[in-house]
Amino acid sequence: MSNHEVIASDVETIVRELASAGGLKAGQLLVIGTSTSEVLGHRIGTSGTVETAAQIYAGVEAVRKEIGFYPVYQCCEHLNRALVLPREAAEKYGLEEVAAVPVPKAGGSMAAYAYRHLPDACLVETVEAHAGIDIGDTFIGMHLRRVAVPVRPSIRSIGAAHVTMAFTRPKLIGGTRAVYTLEDSGLASEQTSGTCE
Repeated sequence: MSNHEVIASDVETIVRELASAGGLKAGQLLVIGTSTSEVLGHRIGTSGTVETAAQIYAGVEAVRKEIGFYPVYQCCEHLNRALVLPREAAEKYGLEEVAAVPVPKAGGSMAAYAYRHLPDACLVETVEAHAGIDIGDTFIGMHLRRVAVPVRPSIRSIGAAHVTMAFTRPKLIGGTRAVYTLEDSGLASEQTSGTCE
């Protein structure tokens, strides 16, 4: 297997692991932050390539085709970490489009590649994604919903780039009397009794 094939295969593996751990569903948002420079063993923002981006994209696509989530690719700091996603996803989530075209030197190789290969791609400033993968410590946390739950991937690096990932869950609210599942409530679905007020 070539280095590029290994990258695609490893990305597919970690996306599958995250999708399984977080119960990622069709129509949900998966944000992907990537430094192709870091994947190649260089400092972030210095040596990225669209060839490496193509392999990462292929790994994500292999899982997306099965599950149907929306991939959302984070740009670099030169576009203020804006995001590339299918226009259908932006419209579904009521996201406002912004005007820029990511290129390798302003947006990053990954975002530039995704912008040219996603169906009807557009750019937005921010999302609240259901899950995220960070390849190369690009800091995707600003684009995750609260509350983020870390997932430890079986593959800790893509190429030379460190990998972190997380899914999100609804906030648990309440105190010692709070119940978080219907099964634990002790009440039949048709009846309720008593109130706290």
